[in-house]
Amino acid sequence: MKYAVLVGDGMGDYPLGELGGKTPLSAANTRHMDWVADHGEMGLVRTIPEGCETGSDTANLSLLGYDPRVAGCRRGPLEAASLGVALAPEDVAFRCNLVTLGESDEGPVMEDYSAGHITSVESRRLIQDIEERLGDQTFRFYPGVSYRHLMVWKGGRDAIDTMPPHDITGQAVQPYMDRMASSGGERLLELMSAAEAVLRDHPVNVARRENGKKPANYIWFWGQGHAPHLEAFKKKTGLSGAMISAVDLLRGIGVYTGFQVIRVPGATGYLDTDYDAKARYALWALEDVDLVYVHVEAPDEAGHAGLLEEKIAAIEAFDSRVVGKVLEGLKGFPEHRVMVAMDHHTPISVRTHTTEPVPFAMAGTGISSPPGGHSPGFSEAAAQARSFLLEEGHRLMARFVGLGSE
Repeated sequence: MKYAVLVGDGMGDYPLGELGGKTPLSAANTRHMDWVADHGEMGLVRTIPEGCETGSDTANLSLLGYDPRVAGCRRGPLEAASLGVALAPEDVAFRCNLVTLGESDEGPVMEDYSAGHITSVESRRLIQDIEERLGDQTFRFYPGVSYRHLMVWKGGRDAIDTMPPHDITGQAVQPYMDRMASSGGERLLELMSAAEAVLRDHPVNVARRENGKKPANYIWFWGQGHAPHLEAFKKKTGLSGAMISAVDLLRGIGVYTGFQVIRVPGATGYLDTDYDAKARYALWALEDVDLVYVHVEAPDEAGHAGLLEEKIAAIEAFDSRVVGKVLEGLKGFPEHRVMVAMDHHTPISVRTHTTEPVPFAMAGTGISSPPGGHSPGFSEAAAQARSFLLEEGHRLMARFVGLGSE
């Protein structure tokens, strides 16, 4: 049996007046996801347990079959694993965003959590220069992809109150800096201030301003933690797996769970990602492994930016160029199953992750088609109409691969 899990990050949303009360997902042309929903099992799954952070780390661990309440993973150490940065037991890894701060009557504001989706070539120069100027035996900086980078604090503190920058877009940042300081993050604030001096007149930012682009004029720390200990996916399920994603967070989860981590040329983690290549590499991977997990970030990025047309376009590209091509390719395997899902909602109206249960649908060998009379298609409303809610999201994977309840 071959298994494909296809995840459109942040696809879920709320009904919008400009769409006549539809969500972006229900307004989009998603005939391939609709086919999965109409020929198999669909429902809702709670991927963010109560008390856990509303992040892609929490939600994707749930989808992969790991209870986030037990795993205790944070974004920083997962991204360290993806970058090949080994963490000692005393090390604390922080996500380090390159961001754009603007000015307002209330002081600096989080203008753009991604510094205008700065390119990896530009951001590498910035982070390398920050490392050269500020890195030492205690603090080290490592370049990642686009605006997403890593800082490791040797012997650091992990109980500091930090905030994801995408959660405070358009807001004054001083209150969050005050919270950071009062919880033991004074040294982090000193680093952030020192990095500002490095970035202010850096040639990369000079060129970006001249070209009408947002400068990466600040760094922002968040998502910190120690290295996690996760049981290998093959030990849990008996299945070998491969991870395909453009973002270091998912690649790091793949490293810690023993997946093959496949880097796809042209995969960007943004709206311009090469969807077709992700589908091709997924089908190639299934020649060697039992299960492939394909993660597409683009709908989430559009949700954070509040870009409705782009979110619909990302959902449709995911459906036609990933789901459709994988469904066609799976026909070459005598027995196969496919699941389409999202990790969480990223509604246009709030521009951040929310906690409600998300739709999933699965079809294929041994999965029965539902009786007639149900709401057709793959959408939030159609999933809710099926009247099936899996409260413990980490049990969904066992259901998908036929292991029953853990």
